[in-house]
Amino acid sequence: MRIAVMQPYLFPYIGYFQLIHDVDKFVIYDDVQYIKGGWINRNKLLVNNQEYMFTFSVQEAEMKAKINDRCLSTKFLYEKDKFIKTISQNYKKAPYFSEAFDLILEILTTEERNLSDFIYQSILKINKYLEIDTEVLRSSNLPIRTFLNREEKLIDIVKRLNGNVYINSIGGIKLYSKENFKREGIDVYFLNSKPFLYFQYREPFIPNLSVIDALMFNSKEELKDLLNNYELV
Repeated sequence: MRIAVMQPYLFPYIGYFQLIHDVDKFVIYDDVQYIKGGWINRNKLLVNNQEYMFTFSVQEAEMKAKINDRCLSTKFLYEKDKFIKTISQNYKKAPYFSEAFDLILEILTTEERNLSDFIYQSILKINKYLEIDTEVLRSSNLPIRTFLNREEKLIDIVKRLNGNVYINSIGGIKLYSKENFKREGIDVYFLNSKPFLYFQYREPFIPNLSVIDALMFNSKEELKDLLNNYELV
């Protein structure tokens, strides 16, 4: 049983979905402290042929509040309308605009304001579009022992889900010890996305944008190729 664990990210880049696609069960790690300045409530689009950072603001809360305790702010309706307008203006000539735009509108019509719930539902909808059938869980619904350190918590999650293989994004290669997992009967691999290009409006290609950009410029068949464009190390 292959398991992956990642924090919830807002419309994450295609590598996030490569990780979901590679495993049997994917855990959204939402009962850890919310940190400002990450990818939980923001990401990047292609605007005027340049990177553009968009953000959905969250309500103020105590510093130690967990991700699943945070909610989208009262500005969400305004930010949502602005977001939709930005996408429409900058992607309307993209070859798969209609299908991708309908998906985004479906995600944004939710009345959900809890940040973790909103992202969870959006990931499920994007998975369905991409035909990814991986089971998606949330760590806040699992009985994890809170006194464990970061690595021990991941091991605990994998064992509770009867996993024997843990896949992490390549960024964790310096954080987690294969030997420590191996002692618990778990093999560890790190997913490294291979470089890829696809048609945008003009060169040079701008990588690592939100999955929205990939949805706009790629057919479902091409997206499936992107989902498999990685190596495990």
